[in-house]
Amino acid sequence: MQTFVTDGPLPDRDASEDELDRRVAQLEAISKPVTGEEARALVSCFGPDDCYGVAWTLLHLIETGPNPVLATDSGPDANEWHQRLYLRAVNGGLVP
Repeated sequence: MQTFVTDGPLPDRDASEDELDRRVAQLEAISKPVTGEEARALVSCFGPDDCYGVAWTLLHLIETGPNPVLATDSGPDANEWHQRLYLRAVNGGLVP
């Protein structure tokens, strides 16, 4: 997990196939469920787009941990994936 987080945010759609394959392998190597600490660290790994669906895999991995990870609205300028996590927690009744 630490390697994935250390490598930073997911790349955008312009990334090479090798880079995408490497990040997917790192992500798939993370044991589920994640801890609260791991989930909070993984939140920082969302990139600027959906990274060919890899961002959805990251979101679902984060949601295996204790919820909600994001209990407050980050505002309209927040990363779209942070907004999704927050709204999913609201819609799931985890956040008022």
